[in-house]
Amino acid sequence: MLSARLVQLIEDHAEQLTRGLIDDLLSNHHTPHYHHLTREELHYRIYDVYRNLGRWLNDETELAIESSYTQLGKKRFAEGIALSEIVYSLGQIKHHLLEHIHFSGMVDTAVELHGDRELHRLVGRYFDKAVYYTVCGFEHAADSQRHSTTIQRAA
Repeated sequence: MLSARLVQLIEDHAEQLTRGLIDDLLSNHHTPHYHHLTREELHYRIYDVYRNLGRWLNDETELAIESSYTQLGKKRFAEGIALSEIVYSLGQIKHHLLEHIHFSGMVDTAVELHGDRELHRLVGRYFDKAVYYTVCGFEHAADSQRHSTTIQRAA
């Protein structure tokens, strides 16, 4: 179980983490499709991840992660965002979070250091699953579109 203090840190700083990631995605050469989105749209997409991450890390089942991120992959495919950009943005969400924890000064005792290591492990696992299920959803949407196009051509 994660240290309640570390979970609270994530949730309390969700807005700050979101703003930092928005700035990154809007200026990063790895995410050109995101440059066309408004700050408000990016905020909507990112904030919920940070605000609820503690709950997700502690309580959510594999099925909940699968459902959420499979839908995300399908939605991003429909929006025309490249899979590489989606995967990169998920990595940036994780990176910004772990960097914030590291530089926050929250990890001063041995107990907190153990909690920090556990957080890194759980966050890594969570985002590995998030990437996997996002890719699955994206691929499913792409396959469905190809199948639909093939049927239309045959008709």
